[in-house]
Amino acid sequence: MNNIIDIASLSDKAILQKIGFFIQQIRIKENITQIELAQKAAISRTTLSLLERGENITLVNLVKILRILDVLYVLNSFDVQEEPSPIELAKGERQKRQRASKANTQEQDNSDLGW
Repeated sequence: MNNIIDIASLSDKAILQKIGFFIQQIRIKENITQIELAQKAAISRTTLSLLERGENITLVNLVKILRILDVLYVLNSFDVQEEPSPIELAKGERQKRQRASKANTQEQDNSDLGW
């Protein structure tokens, strides 16, 4: 839980730098140069360098890099695990929600019945 609090308190720039450092360390561990990785991922070396420095790149390029480094497992945290409600369990039904909805904002005032 401490890691969640730490990451939530970071600025966007700090999070990008953390991602860039992760990519850089995996690349170095695998003994791959920036040029080799960029060529395998079909991106420019400049784009890879930007990522490693914590600059903005597109998500598509990030996914390409993660795939080449064989670390797509880091995206497993994005899997959504829905827990059925007790009523759904009792009824034996479980439908996936298709859209979000706002709570009913109309409050019924039972004190004034309009008589």
